[in-house]
Amino acid sequence: MKTLLLSAVFVCSCSLLSAQNIQLPQPVRTGGKPLMDALNLRQSARQFDSEKNISNQTLSNLLWAAWGFNREKKRTAPSSMDRQEIDLYVVTKEGIYKYDAAQSNLVLIVAGDYRKDTGMQSYVGEAPLNLVFVCNKSKINSKSESGLIEATYANSGFISQNIYLFCASEGLSTVVRASIVKEKLAKIMNLTDDQMITLAQTIGYPKK
Repeated sequence: MKTLLLSAVFVCSCSLLSAQNIQLPQPVRTGGKPLMDALNLRQSARQFDSEKNISNQTLSNLLWAAWGFNREKKRTAPSSMDRQEIDLYVVTKEGIYKYDAAQSNLVLIVAGDYRKDTGMQSYVGEAPLNLVFVCNKSKINSKSESGLIEATYANSGFISQNIYLFCASEGLSTVVRASIVKEKLAKIMNLTDDQMITLAQTIGYPKK
């Protein structure tokens, strides 16, 4: 019995140690396919290789392409009035992380495998990576709710297209989704009333 208890404690300790902030390598900001080639290959896919993980280097490159800094305080995707109100959350089998673009760092929000909670489709739990787009409403001083929604969904779309082009260039599969149980996921992610989920995007290697 003591041996079993010690084994259980050891397993739990290992799980806690593996779920922590992740310092990503610096993104590689050169190379890739020419733009016209990437556009020609851009597509949505809903089948993913559940056994093949995305390396930290590829993840760093992907997140930088999506919403990193390519100039001082300026991003790879536009945002209306330069509000930069979108945060990217990274969902893997280890946990949910918030992407810190300035530090190339993933900040742990909650440990555990919540991939299936990012959408109602079966493939979201099979792919190694789901990204969740979250709007920080406090950064948008819109006179109307509709104006806020229009701006932040447009800005989310710009980021999503960057992801599509990166995936086309790197041989990854992806699909963007609006079918999300937002209230449930927001609770899991510990979001505040000032934060609003807009889209999610599933990413992985193509299923062969």
